[in-house]
Amino acid sequence: MWATQLQRRVRGAIRALSTPPASLYERNARNVMIDGMGVGLVSGVASFLSVFLTRLGASNVQVGLLTAMPAVTGALLALPLGQFIGRQRNIVAWYARSRLWVLSSYALTGLAPFLFDHAAVVAIILIWAVATVPQTLVNICFTLVMSAVAGPGRRMELMSRRWTTLGISSALSVALAGWALDLMRFPLNYQVVFLCSFVGGLISYRFSTSIELPQQAPRQVESAPWWTSLTRMRRLLGTHSAFNRFLVSQFVFRCGMAMAIPLFPLYWVRVVQASDAAIGLINMVQSGVLLVAYSLWIVVARRRGAGLVLTLCAFGLAAYPLATALTGSVWLLVLYAAIAGVFVAGTDLVIFDVVAATAPAAARGAAIGLYHTTNYLATFAAPLVGTTLANHFGIGTMLLVAAGLRLLGSALFLLWRVGTADAATPVPAPRPARAGYRR
Repeated sequence: MWATQLQRRVRGAIRALSTPPASLYERNARNVMIDGMGVGLVSGVASFLSVFLTRLGASNVQVGLLTAMPAVTGALLALPLGQFIGRQRNIVAWYARSRLWVLSSYALTGLAPFLFDHAAVVAIILIWAVATVPQTLVNICFTLVMSAVAGPGRRMELMSRRWTTLGISSALSVALAGWALDLMRFPLNYQVVFLCSFVGGLISYRFSTSIELPQQAPRQVESAPWWTSLTRMRRLLGTHSAFNRFLVSQFVFRCGMAMAIPLFPLYWVRVVQASDAAIGLINMVQSGVLLVAYSLWIVVARRRGAGLVLTLCAFGLAAYPLATALTGSVWLLVLYAAIAGVFVAGTDLVIFDVVAATAPAAARGAAIGLYHTTNYLATFAAPLVGTTLANHFGIGTMLLVAAGLRLLGSALFLLWRVGTADAATPVPAPRPARAGYRR
């Protein structure tokens, strides 16, 4: 069944790319998929970023900073930027330019050893700290743009097609990067690979600027500064229990996901002593599995609902760092990465759909900004805690802690029925407070 679904998905993607679009949606879908191809060319190279820092001599904490420090900017700016983007008429322009800025940071990373020599590690961390500003804009704009392009009935289908093409280009990019890294001496090999990734950024920018959002009714936007509207937003969110439960449960789950991000390459390099080729194989296999898995979860979500997909995939991802911490075999790591890729696809699809479906329409930009704020808080705190405590308790032990956080988040998804239709029903508005009672 998987092979059949993959063949259908690939054929559908090829038809969408080769057939002249007959409607605005088809034209946008083609631009979205080619934009994804460009992003995939860069994201394949991105899997070597932490490895590059490790081989440059970065400490555990410095590798954690690569993930955590940019999140500080995102945690501070996601909410005001979300409200800012919610007031803009041309969201596509903000999305495309911000995306180009972020993808260009890989080229700057390649230049860092040329320009800063022994201070290259610090320079690379600073580059990615600054890049979080446009990355925050990209994350917010992406949710808004894709939701507007697809509409409620086509969100998962469009994301599946985009991430299928992105996965193909990412898998090819990982394979080519791993091959190229073994041909040249360090650090020139990494520098050449990162500089070449800029081509993907140009492709992404070219086709993302061609996205044309359908005409929508004029929106009444929030004109007050974000810091004066927090109370009003809290009251609004009080009537949307589904969004609140989603925020809390995904935050816990995201902490477990983020904690493991810098721990995986540290474990591969320092505990298993995997080569660059082996690490490239791990990433390539996981990216390749995504191509099949997106098709699988689309079918399951249509037949059994998005809530079941989220629960299964969340519990599956909870087992990934646990299994990794208990093995020292490269081939087992490849197998575990392949299995994890199946579950990553499901969480990608469903979480995107849930945030788009449950965000309050009256303050969509600010609500999505709040969602990304929680993500950045998790991305900031969890990797720092994980890498710092790894110095005292070991990398494998902290992978087990990350698995525990993922398990707790999965249990909250299940308990609160996140992603199910009945969980999306708004609760009644709160009663007015009694006279003299301070809130």
